[in-house]
Amino acid sequence: MKPIIKVIIPAYNEQDSIAKVINDIPEIVDEIIVVSNNSSDNTEINAKNAGATVLKEQRKGYGYACLKGMDYISKQEIKPEIIVFLDGDYSDYPEQLTEIIAPIINDNIDFVIGARVKELREKGSMTPQQVFGNWLATSLMKLLFRAKFTDLGPFRAIKYGKLLALNMQDKTYGWTVEMQLKALKQKLTYTEIFMKYRNRIGVSKVSGTIKGTIFAGIKILGWIFKYSFK
Repeated sequence: MKPIIKVIIPAYNEQDSIAKVINDIPEIVDEIIVVSNNSSDNTEINAKNAGATVLKEQRKGYGYACLKGMDYISKQEIKPEIIVFLDGDYSDYPEQLTEIIAPIINDNIDFVIGARVKELREKGSMTPQQVFGNWLATSLMKLLFRAKFTDLGPFRAIKYGKLLALNMQDKTYGWTVEMQLKALKQKLTYTEIFMKYRNRIGVSKVSGTIKGTIFAGIKILGWIFKYSFK
């Protein structure tokens, strides 16, 4: 029996890329939910025209947008088995969704991260500060929690019930690392799938600014050290 799969895409001013992302998502997905994070361009119109369910979250923050999508799903009568999170900037390859959910379907794994490995990354697709930040965060998780993560990649899949049990709270930059840390604490089974990665369409709202990079770094490290003392 085919599992019910829903995709949540946080999007802030991604009018030039959002339809491409939606159109490349495999048809096995039951619903694509785009959460417009206070977009001021045509992101919402383009997403709706491409066939997505469009929600609005006025409070800016990646976590706010993800939580909005989860709240919407929680009110539906029929719940999904799998939730996939995917960015709206077309840096990931949405068609790889079939690969990222395969360990859940075939091997009953709880949680899968799409790892943006160097060999499959387009030149310039990750800034030096992103590469360093990922290395530092995953190295600390390895040291402190014996984790096997190599990336904080936003393209990820998780069983819906396991996601609810994580009680996600971060509203901004710490969303991805919070999920991984809580998955470790709750002893979820997890794995990584190597993903292709390309230069995004438009400018990054996090790594594209000094302020965004600093705040993201502080949030990520804050979550790691918070959990290391629990």
